[in-house]
Amino acid sequence: MAEVSEVLMSVLSTIRVPRPGDRVHKDECALSFSSPESEGGLYVCMNSFLGFGSQYVDRHHTRSGQRAYLHIIRTRKKEDDNNSGSGDPPKKKPTRLAIGIEGGFNVEQDQYEEEVKVVLFPDRQEVTADDLTAMPDVVRERVSLAMAGLMSADSVSHALQVQQWDGEVRAESRHAAELKQLDNGVKIPPSGWRCEVCDLQENLWMNLTDGRVFCGRRYFDGSGGNNHALLHFQQTGHPLAVKLGTITPDGADVYSYDEDDMVLDPKLPQHLAHFGIDMMTMEKTERTMTELEIAVNQRVGEWEVIQESGATLQPLSGPGLTGMKNLGNSCYLNSVMQVIFTVPDFQSKYVSNIDKIFDDAPSDPTQDFKTQGDQVGIAPRMFKALVGRGHPEFSTNRQQDAQEFLLHFINMVERNCRSGANPSEAFRFLVEERIVCQQSQKAKYTQRVDYILQLPVPMDQATNTEELHEAERRREEADSSGAPPPSPVRAKIPFTACMAALSEPETLTDFWSSAVQAKTTATKTTRFASFPDHLVIQVKKFTFGQDWVPKKLDVSIDVPDTLNLSTLRGAGQQPGEELLPELAPPPLMTPDVEVKGILGSHGNEEDDSLYSPLLSPVLDDSTVSQLCEMGFPLEACRKAVYYTGNTGIDAAMNWVMGHMDDPGGPRCSEGAREPPPGGLDVSMGFCVLSWKMLTLARNLAYCFPPFLSEYELFAFISHMGTSTMCGHYVCHIKKDQQWVIFNDQKVCASEKPPKDLGYLYFYRRVTE
Repeated sequence: MAEVSEVLMSVLSTIRVPRPGDRVHKDECALSFSSPESEGGLYVCMNSFLGFGSQYVDRHHTRSGQRAYLHIIRTRKKEDDNNSGSGDPPKKKPTRLAIGIEGGFNVEQDQYEEEVKVVLFPDRQEVTADDLTAMPDVVRERVSLAMAGLMSADSVSHALQVQQWDGEVRAESRHAAELKQLDNGVKIPPSGWRCEVCDLQENLWMNLTDGRVFCGRRYFDGSGGNNHALLHFQQTGHPLAVKLGTITPDGADVYSYDEDDMVLDPKLPQHLAHFGIDMMTMEKTERTMTELEIAVNQRVGEWEVIQESGATLQPLSGPGLTGMKNLGNSCYLNSVMQVIFTVPDFQSKYVSNIDKIFDDAPSDPTQDFKTQGDQVGIAPRMFKALVGRGHPEFSTNRQQDAQEFLLHFINMVERNCRSGANPSEAFRFLVEERIVCQQSQKAKYTQRVDYILQLPVPMDQATNTEELHEAERRREEADSSGAPPPSPVRAKIPFTACMAALSEPETLTDFWSSAVQAKTTATKTTRFASFPDHLVIQVKKFTFGQDWVPKKLDVSIDVPDTLNLSTLRGAGQQPGEELLPELAPPPLMTPDVEVKGILGSHGNEEDDSLYSPLLSPVLDDSTVSQLCEMGFPLEACRKAVYYTGNTGIDAAMNWVMGHMDDPGGPRCSEGAREPPPGGLDVSMGFCVLSWKMLTLARNLAYCFPPFLSEYELFAFISHMGTSTMCGHYVCHIKKDQQWVIFNDQKVCASEKPPKDLGYLYFYRRVTE
């Protein structure tokens, strides 16, 4: 023990006591998903407070030179009489729409016992709290303080986990304090309420300004109400309404149509008394909005089908079959990442290359995208925090749209792969847009980069129209009679109808034609200019109703296992087809603008002399700046924005790309082999283009062979719920010819993959 005491004395200056604000990683390995519950436990560096699993702690010791680590081993306590006998605490039915607080989902935490000691590297000498009592005072006090400080400090993972999400937290309405109430003599009875328009007897809302009673909103599946309370607000502007049947002495559901949210009304007792309602005598007779939303999140139907709840599924485990814990509405992230790491490009970048990533990781790997990008296992708290950092939505614990997260993740990969392999190129493709002026019949071609093909859902092409009409008739009968609404009927839409809607020409009614120098009608068709290795298709299920209320289309689409996109291949300019002249539309003018040439104060006399000094357009500075950030010179950027009539970054970028090979344009000479310092100096007038930008432009145009258009389905992500901001996501992935369902931590062999109910579909290109 004397030898150990000497070692501790030698490293005492490196042992720190955590201070407020220090990030303590004592629940999760910085390089893997090892935790104190894992085999071998977790080692926390007593200087940097980074945690490492037993397989990585030696690596950190070698790189950092740190020797003292707090070793934490955590084991679950034995069952007690209150447990269910399964080894898990008994589950409670949720009573509020919340995560991480009492009454919400998954509020019970597993109970653990912890074994803690100090381990000194490289010999792994162990020091317990009892061992410290026999050591010199300076050693005992410093090490004991550090151990106690580390164990009492909130870990980073815990802080992320307890960021509670509570769907019931409501803000006070800005209308409540000074709400105007009409003295119209209206008195509301304690029961027997009906909608004043349709006589509906459920889901009724009393307006707190005039006491009028109307039914609530109609849900996406046809249930709920007929929107009469909403229509009353639109007609009168009276903002607040209370849900009848939810009034108790403790409160009630109050909705603000103006603020479009559930709110608090601190003066609710007075506001109810104005219309003869004694809040203290009322009893609850109808489910609250929270209870209804919980029911929606657990309802039978789409949820059971997508999750295959009716079958006893065989659990799977092993490489590529690891589930991911739901961190509180993180199922969108779990589903996307499970599919992403099925793509070979991402496996090669972040899995096969793991040793180099760890060797090159910074001193704090928790803040490194490449290091955390490898994390696809148990509980990705660090990964979620890093990917969502600074984003107004993905940094929260609210449910998010899986498609929006996929694009956000691709964007992060792009930013972090500016040098080296970029796996997101697997999803990248070029879109060809052909616009034909209907007056001159001349055409214009542009190309843009995209990552997701958005597939429209033509509801008028449903094959079960009669069944849908009959279901609507039964629902209307139920509404008028007060009977329970019938089960909704799902519209069946052929996949071929969706593809036909995608390829149909779009009519542009306000197109400025350079051929006729005026606005006219044009048609736009969209085709593939190149095909990606992996194609992502988003079914556009989420839309808005006529009242601008978001809704989800309840549809079944016969999505095929194999796909041929040859009919959507762009062909470019047709033989004998004339192109629209490249003339700018009339310039945007301001009455007090200084008269300058087209390039303004940034141009030169030679360029300015080419244009009338009376033309002084107001160019979109943000588009010019974006082009400049890509590496194009200012003069070229301003010309591009001018010639595309301030129509956006895509059009301006396409204009620059399309003029690469113009005489005097920014193109590389045939004899060039290596870029000169500072880029290519093209002397014939147009611009100075960096070598990297030229390479990027060529890669965008030619990196994908345009002739391979056969695809096979290998994964799909499904959404359950009324909107992307609530509900649940799961994914199905085909592995070794077997469909597997990934439902957060649950991984099982799929028996009936619900391919017709997916939201995002992932195809891989078939190569010979």
